[in-house]
Amino acid sequence: MTFKILKNYISKNMKMSHIYQPLMLKVILVNNGKASTKEIAKEFLKYDPWSLKYYEDITKTMPGKVLTKNLEIINKDKNNYSIKSFQKLTRNEKKVIIDLCNEKIKKFIESRGDQPWKHRSKSSGLISGSIRWQVLERSKGRCESCGVSNEKKALEINHIKPRSNGGSDDLHNLQALCYSCNSMKRNKSNTDFRLVKESYNKRDKNCLFCKIKKRSIVFENELAYATFDSYPVTKFHCLIIPKRHVKDYFGLYQPEINACNSLISLVKETIFKKDKKVKAFNIGINAGKLAGQTIMHCHIHLIPRRQGDVENPQGGVRGVIPSKQHYIRKNK
Repeated sequence: MTFKILKNYISKNMKMSHIYQPLMLKVILVNNGKASTKEIAKEFLKYDPWSLKYYEDITKTMPGKVLTKNLEIINKDKNNYSIKSFQKLTRNEKKVIIDLCNEKIKKFIESRGDQPWKHRSKSSGLISGSIRWQVLERSKGRCESCGVSNEKKALEINHIKPRSNGGSDDLHNLQALCYSCNSMKRNKSNTDFRLVKESYNKRDKNCLFCKIKKRSIVFENELAYATFDSYPVTKFHCLIIPKRHVKDYFGLYQPEINACNSLISLVKETIFKKDKKVKAFNIGINAGKLAGQTIMHCHIHLIPRRQGDVENPQGGVRGVIPSKQHYIRKNK
C-alpha cells in the first residue's frame, strides 16, 4: 500500500516549486526509513549552488589565502590547491596530519561552539516563504545595495534594523542583499538599501546613450557602462553612463551610484597604465540645461589631466564659470 501511494503521489500529484520533496523522501528511504532534520538539510545543501558559491569565496579569501601565503608547500593553480610532494608523504604521515587537523577542529568546536556561524543565522533568519518572496519580488531580483543580479549572487533576506537591536520580522524591516553585502553590513548597521523599486530596464529609444553600440563600450557591469567621449577634452576622456534611462545624477539609485563609482575606479587605473603622463583627473557631472547638460541621460565625465595641458589648472571644476575658476583673495 505504501509503495502504491508514494509512487502515485510522486508520478502524478507531486507539485514542486523546489526539489525539497523528492530529496526528503529519498533521504528517508536511503536511511532505512528514518532520517533526522539535520540529515535531510545536509542533502538540500548538496544541491544549493549559492551555499556552494558562498563557501568557495570563503575558501579563496580566508584559509586559501592564509595557507598559500604562510606555507611554501601549499600551491594554488586557478581554482585548485595542492600540497607539494604530496606523493612523498607516507600513509602514516598523512594519517598523523589528518588526526592533528581533527584535533584542532574538535578543540575549536568545544571552545567556540556555534559562535563563528552566528552571522549566517542572524542575517538570514527564519523568514516564512511568502514573506521572502515578497521581499525578493520587491527588489526586482537584485541586491538592494550593489545592484547585482540574483543570477550571479544569491540574495539573502536581511533585517534593516537587526534582530539583535530589536528589529522585527515585518516586511517593512526586510530587504534583499547579496551574500557579500549582507556579510559586510553586519548586525550593527540599520542601513536601508530598499531604493530599487522600479525596473532597471527603462530605456528611451530616442536617447543616444540608451542605444549606444556594444562595440563602443570600453567597460561595463550590471548597471552601467563606460565609453570614450566623442568630443574628448583630453586623450582618453571617458563617460560613465548608467544603463537605465535616468535624467541626471540626482535620479540615480544607490546601486547605480555604486556601479558608476566602480567603473570610474576601473577606468582610472586603466588610463594610468596606458599613459604614464596622466597625473590627475577631473570628474564632472552636468545636471540640467543651465549646468550645460545637452543629453538628458545621466553621464559622468572622467577627464585625464597631464602636466602643462593648461597654463594654470588651479580651481579645476570651478572653471565652469570662468571668472570664478582661480582663487582671488580680497584685500582686507
